[in-house]
Amino acid sequence: MVTAFSGKDTIKINDRILNDFGDGDVFVLDYDSDLIAVKKGKTGNSIYTYNAQGEVAKGSLRLVRGSPDDKFLNDLLNLMKNDPSAFSLLTGEFVKNIGDGAGGITNETYILSGGAFKKLPGGKDNVEGDAEASVIIYEFLFGSSPRSVG
Repeated sequence: MVTAFSGKDTIKINDRILNDFGDGDVFVLDYDSDLIAVKKGKTGNSIYTYNAQGEVAKGSLRLVRGSPDDKFLNDLLNLMKNDPSAFSLLTGEFVKNIGDGAGGITNETYILSGGAFKKLPGGKDNVEGDAEASVIIYEFLFGSSPRSVG
């Protein structure tokens, strides 16, 4: 039987450990494109092609609006907008801590590099108590995101 407890994960952007998380899925790392394409040919032949776009990672980060981490990322976003050619691409690290239920911990680590803001974060006003009005969502694209488990 395998047991996995998850918690105390770490998320860094440009060497800053982020702490001002919102609710729900505070960080999601995903890949929109397939890594391999397969075409079937005549007589059952198969053609496999590596798709490098499958390595582009998309990160989504939910923070408390107006928090120090929000201000930090907003400053970086403004640097990118004000002079894209002079912008130093983002780096990051996502470390997921996985406990085995017996005191042992395995770290799953994604090393993120070549990052940029995907789009501007939106805003919301709500008069019915919707917590989303106090959350800001940043979306990133990273050109490289190798994963290690150990």
